[in-house]
Amino acid sequence: MKHVTVPEDRIGVLIGEGGETMREIESRAEVRLDIDSETGSVRVEPVGDPILGLKGPDIVKAIGRGFAPEDAFRLLEDEMQRFDLIDIDAATRNKKDLRRKKGRLIGENGRTRELMAELSGADVVIYGTTLGAIGSPEQVDAVRSAAEMILDGAPHGAVYSFLERRHNEMRSNDIEYHRFPDGSRSA
Repeated sequence: MKHVTVPEDRIGVLIGEGGETMREIESRAEVRLDIDSETGSVRVEPVGDPILGLKGPDIVKAIGRGFAPEDAFRLLEDEMQRFDLIDIDAATRNKKDLRRKKGRLIGENGRTRELMAELSGADVVIYGTTLGAIGSPEQVDAVRSAAEMILDGAPHGAVYSFLERRHNEMRSNDIEYHRFPDGSRSA
């Protein structure tokens, strides 16, 4: 059993209309959720497949950190899907610095966050003082590296170039190691 705290303004999203989202999480992740809507505390208890149940707390956390439920369910697509959370506040000195760095991560009209998602292939959300990413290990690592570069003050152009390189590497690895139904590999 795990406990997850969800911000007050995200509890409604976690529960869903008429409890629909909560029931879907319980069904698909084979967990039972006990949500305290006063404190935002959520108890996540596996009730079926223990391996599948391990994804339950991450799904709840992801929804709590701004992901739409359908994006959080991406964690159940296969065992390689990861959820990563970057604490923006930990990289800042004060409130003004937090606003500036969060603004750099979002970019003008959301363009930087959009490019991180587009070029990495991960789902990326910036909510409160965190940046969250859901994707394969390579996708999530690319987002984390790009975010750390921005938080360290790297120019956006350098970060975009890094993301394009990683995007091309991931694409070439997919092409290079594609397995055909007969078990052979393309070269």
